[in-house]
Amino acid sequence: MLFSNAALAFGLVSMAFTHPLEKRQNALPPVNSATDVSVLQLALYLENLELNLYTGGFVNFTDAEYTAAGFPPGFRDNVGVIADHEKTHAQTISTILTNAGENPVPPCTYKFNYTDPVSFVNLANMITSNGIGAYLGGGALLTDNPELLTAASSILTVEARHDAYLRTGLGASPFPTAFDTAVTSVFAYNIAQMFIVSCARQLPITILPKLTFVSPPPPPNLQPPVPAGTPLQFTFDPSTFFVQVDTNAPLYIGLVNLVTNVTFVETTSCGTGCVTAPVPERAAGVAFAVLSTFSGGLNENQLSEYGALAGPAEVVIS
Repeated sequence: MLFSNAALAFGLVSMAFTHPLEKRQNALPPVNSATDVSVLQLALYLENLELNLYTGGFVNFTDAEYTAAGFPPGFRDNVGVIADHEKTHAQTISTILTNAGENPVPPCTYKFNYTDPVSFVNLANMITSNGIGAYLGGGALLTDNPELLTAASSILTVEARHDAYLRTGLGASPFPTAFDTAVTSVFAYNIAQMFIVSCARQLPITILPKLTFVSPPPPPNLQPPVPAGTPLQFTFDPSTFFVQVDTNAPLYIGLVNLVTNVTFVETTSCGTGCVTAPVPERAAGVAFAVLSTFSGGLNENQLSEYGALAGPAEVVIS
């Protein structure tokens, strides 16, 4: 059973920071460059997706269904609170863009493959981890606009709290790693495409050939971590590659994880359009796998710009 929620329309709100003795007034951060606009539009694109996801998680299940699935009392209500937060994030980003004379990207129509509270929360953990990674990656591009960087960072910390709450509800560690994983705009945008049915307007970001993570599934309660050396299986369509690749050429998985940037591991063929690759040592949390002909020597930005044959695929290790 698949749940599909119609795209939601958003109004505009303002965010204010005031001195105790001053009258409350609009103090939204400015937009200073085209880079600021592109970071904000992607953030809004992902916030729209998360709002639709969490609204569905609140509407499609009852308190009793969450409780029967093992979640604590009040979990459904807090899913609703998260949806409200995502709405506020989306509205605020929309206002910042509108104030700068930009046209905010509208919501898309989405389809999420969950069937019960547990599969919903597992999916929400993955989607929220992508959002966290996008804010981390985008923050590096906002260093010339400290006000906007602070505003984006204040959203990032809330997103991390959301994810910690979800993980706790699953019986998993709320903080499985000492570091989160930053992802580039291209990678974050491509992860989002997994859940898009249609969009009135897409962003000018490259859509890469699809890489599908097949197995193994995340461990129950996300514990213990998937052991190093465990084969990860991926599928892809070689006919969709942007470049021609010799069928005998070795392929590699570049695993973007934590702050080690990219770990490259050679793959083993499991048939046409199918490879396996072992989990690297010290991989943890959520990782992003990219298929490549490069065996190393690329950082995440380079892998994103010209080193990816397909991907990314999101892999939950712990």
